[in-house]
Amino acid sequence: MATKQNNFAEGKMSINILKIALPMTLAQLINLLYNIVDRIYIGQIPGTATLALTGVGLTFPIITMISAFANFFGMGGAPLTSIERGSGNLKRAEKIMGNSFWLCLVFSITLFLFFFLTKTPLLYAFGASSETIGYANDYITIYLIGTFFVMVGTGMNNFINAQGFASIGMLSVLLGAVSNIILDPILIFGLGMGVKGAAIATVISQGLSALWILQFLTSRKAILKLRLEHLKPDWKIIRSIIALGTTGFVMGVTNSVVQIFANSTLATFGGDLYVGVMTVLNSIREIVQMPANGITSGAQPVLGYNYGAKRPDRVKQGIRFLTLIGILYTLVAWGILYFFPHFFISIFNNDDALRQAAEPALKIYFFGFFMMSLQFVAQSVFVALGQAKQAVFFSIFRKIIIVVPLTLILPHCFGLGVNGVFLAEPISNFLGGLASFGTMYWTIYRKIDKEDQQ
Repeated sequence: MATKQNNFAEGKMSINILKIALPMTLAQLINLLYNIVDRIYIGQIPGTATLALTGVGLTFPIITMISAFANFFGMGGAPLTSIERGSGNLKRAEKIMGNSFWLCLVFSITLFLFFFLTKTPLLYAFGASSETIGYANDYITIYLIGTFFVMVGTGMNNFINAQGFASIGMLSVLLGAVSNIILDPILIFGLGMGVKGAAIATVISQGLSALWILQFLTSRKAILKLRLEHLKPDWKIIRSIIALGTTGFVMGVTNSVVQIFANSTLATFGGDLYVGVMTVLNSIREIVQMPANGITSGAQPVLGYNYGAKRPDRVKQGIRFLTLIGILYTLVAWGILYFFPHFFISIFNNDDALRQAAEPALKIYFFGFFMMSLQFVAQSVFVALGQAKQAVFFSIFRKIIIVVPLTLILPHCFGLGVNGVFLAEPISNFLGGLASFGTMYWTIYRKIDKEDQQ
């Protein structure tokens, strides 16, 4: 019954995509609360709010790197299970999921050990000062204890969504987010633990989400079950997971690299204040881009299923719908940010100096934000249809080839200073969005169109 109900080859593509994408989007927005709520509360700590917020912002590259590995295996395995399920190969789909879990387990241990041993020199390399290193170290030390929970919560939830149980996937995130909202004020303010309290609340919350996900994937309700017999590594399957998951991994790693270069450059040209500004802008960006990311990610199991079921007409419909809704949303988001920057900035910090610096920076940073949707759509199609090489290339192209060099060069040009760092983002959105979407259209959409006409 569950398999029939989650047959993505029936019904309108737009409806199928929205049924998966809306709960997934809500789940991802809720997932942001793990760190966003931490930042909101930390930004209100009396006397030390700005320095504490800046310190936590310096940990983003490490946190992003851990999430990148989780997406490596989750986003690498989940589309493959969708394709196999669409082809009727349920046993192989379960083997793919089991191998993805094995990878999450092994790498959670490896990442914990590596970052725990190198965290202090890394934080200084990321732009920490003598005033912010204490806050950064306190937060990341505790956060690393929950590395396994992050890997399972972020990585394995993809397999719940890939089976069509988007509402269950949303609840797994909601459980942790609500716990974090409740625990944060108690630990940060009630018990006076400050930044350490925020990190403890996050680890506990992520642990609850991970337990919920494992419980569902081993229950009778799941179409594809996590079984002990499938946890034995199959290197052929692992190579396939890594090949496709490299896209999500590279996107995460490149985000981490950009954060490192941006923070270190801002620390040189503007000091701790502008590192704090970037922390706020990154937080806002995570919020406003998440619906676009959620919708495009939610379309992947639907597109992959129909691709595996040999339905090119439906794949085309899905791509067209995805493009339209992505552009419309990002245009609206851009307009709201441009006219109401103060509202979004004040969510995270009420310091006058930071707000005055952040408002013009926000308008530069988000200029032409709608072009980012083209990159999201193209990346989603590449991943859903198993085109790993193209997806990886354009992840590297936008962040490493465009953003990083511009971040280093522009501050020295025309007296731009810190504004050069913020300007790198919109330039990359225009160039990267056009390049990736154009390539997807000519190499995938037109090929599918020809298959449909045969």
